[in-house]
Amino acid sequence: MYARDNESGANPLQEQPTGAQVEAAVEALRMLSDPTRLRLMWVLTRGEYDVGSLAQLIGVPRPSVSQHLAKLRLAGLVQTRRDGRRVRYQARDVHVRSLITEALFHADHEVSGIPRHD
Repeated sequence: MYARDNESGANPLQEQPTGAQVEAAVEALRMLSDPTRLRLMWVLTRGEYDVGSLAQLIGVPRPSVSQHLAKLRLAGLVQTRRDGRRVRYQARDVHVRSLITEALFHADHEVSGIPRHD
């Protein structure tokens, strides 16, 4: 689907994303457009945390963190693992981790004036 993945030499415009792929991407980006959720996702790209730890790390009340995590989970951006009575959260996969990391690296270039990469 992407030019970098296309070694056949075919025109990348012939391999456009499907409507379902575009809608899934839009929904993921919509979920990440909230500052609290983006901060949560940044932390969750680095490891696995329970609600209390996340609330403390980002300085947001625990009930708010729980609500945001529920939305992120429904959107397929986080996965959970039960650890006794606790539920631990982490970014779903390498694609989600890359999306978060690249979005924030892009933002760093925007606000700090770091030269852009080619």
